[in-house]
Amino acid sequence: MSGGPSVGFVSLGCPKAASDAELILTRLRAEGYGTVPAYAAADLVIVNTCGFIDAAVTESLEAIGEALAENGKVIVTGCLGARKDLIWAAHPKVLAVTGPHATEEVMTVVHHYLPPPHDPLAHLVPPQGVRLTPGHFAYLKISEGCNHRCSFCVIPALRGPLVSRPVGEVLGEAERLVEAGVKELLLVSQDTSAYGVDAKYRTGFWGGRPVKTRLKELCAALSGFGVWVRLHYVYPYPAVDDLIPLMAEGKILPYLDVPFQHANPRILAAMRRPAAAEDMLERIEGWRRDCPEITLRSTFITGFPGETEAEFQELLDFLMAAQLDRVGAFAYSPMEGAPANALPGLPSEEEREDRRRRLMEAQAEISAKKLARKIGSEMTVLVDAVDEEGVMARGKGDAPEVDGLVCLDGFFAAEPGDFLRVKIIDADTHDLYAQIAEDGDRAT
Repeated sequence: MSGGPSVGFVSLGCPKAASDAELILTRLRAEGYGTVPAYAAADLVIVNTCGFIDAAVTESLEAIGEALAENGKVIVTGCLGARKDLIWAAHPKVLAVTGPHATEEVMTVVHHYLPPPHDPLAHLVPPQGVRLTPGHFAYLKISEGCNHRCSFCVIPALRGPLVSRPVGEVLGEAERLVEAGVKELLLVSQDTSAYGVDAKYRTGFWGGRPVKTRLKELCAALSGFGVWVRLHYVYPYPAVDDLIPLMAEGKILPYLDVPFQHANPRILAAMRRPAAAEDMLERIEGWRRDCPEITLRSTFITGFPGETEAEFQELLDFLMAAQLDRVGAFAYSPMEGAPANALPGLPSEEEREDRRRRLMEAQAEISAKKLARKIGSEMTVLVDAVDEEGVMARGKGDAPEVDGLVCLDGFFAAEPGDFLRVKIIDADTHDLYAQIAEDGDRAT
């Protein structure tokens, strides 16, 4: 887009933030703006921030400062934008600050400081919009906001209450993505399993037929596109059990990302977590019984205010009993405005981090043993990249960026987006190593 106005774009944070960034980038492209990778080449810069934990706040403020130093004209948006006073105090020279999910506000500011070209139709937008992910997978955000009030979280204050997207709109976006070559759709939101609660599961329409605004029906409809469908951020409501048959039948990936956060009832109550009283070990056993191939991912917080060593040990005992496939852990980090900050008994920073380390060491042993049992088996993988060493791919149990890889060293006859049938020949703590299966190198 030489000769036209150019915008630099920095996007931080989670896939939900990336989805917001894609909406802004799509509007910029539709109106004829160019995007450039260097500050010096941009007429102004947009920084899409994250404000979930202190480390993310620091990273966002540093990114704003860097953009100001290198370019001088900066618009701030995203979750940290909900804390405008903090941004203005740190960086009073930014052009404007907006909150999350604020495409129209961002575009209004862009128009003020950088008017659009006279012929916005000269540069057409692809039907699937502008994406930040590679061409073969895409995040599909199905709702905005959250109705929960977890004591450690300020997301509802930043993004507001749950607002589910119309089911027909979600399916329409999915269709455009698949037609553009996407092979994997990753459903994301703050609370994916609550999809449609705010709309009372009203009936929408897609392709001339009724579809309820509910996760089970949405997943069933998405399965008709013939691509991988992966679920993230699923709270363990009883309704989640209804999704397991879809996984067992191969309609959606046998993968659940369930943020348990802890196992001790008192800590869960202090966290104000939904479904705190559920017997999760029994639920997990039922999921595995009905879908033996299921991969379970979760996240946990260590060193929550008031957490004792005995309560942390209960979390470790749960981890050993649950034998989860993938785990992430965060040492508790106080956030401005979070009710948990007022709770007594916050462990020291060193103790919080030590517990996180111990939890991840325990999980590493679990992961290594579970992956070792896959040696000798065959599986279908999706190619993410091909470099000088070979192919890097993912199986059905591997989400991009957060889970492991399946590596085919010395094999190069593939491209990102290809499905391959492979045989597992080795494993380590997080990754699998494979070779092409004898029955061919392409899978359907």
